[in-house]
Amino acid sequence: MWTEKDNHLTRSFKFKDFKEAFAFMTEVAIVAEEIDHHPWWSNSYNKVEIRLTTHDAGNTVTNRDHVLAQRISALAERYGV
Repeated sequence: MWTEKDNHLTRSFKFKDFKEAFAFMTEVAIVAEEIDHHPWWSNSYNKVEIRLTTHDAGNTVTNRDHVLAQRISALAERYGV
């Protein structure tokens, strides 16, 4: 579930292992490039944390963040996350 706090949409994901987490991040990168909206993220072993905000809108949450969040959630569902 995405949480909106401090002008960011955030969500953490836990995968079966590092390889799966990295594959997920690769797919997110492709989508981010496609829609030209890039997340901040962190990865440690099987965990990925993502934060979304729109820099061009003064670092606030906009529709662009919600669109990317929906796309990321759809990718995560394919991994059973």
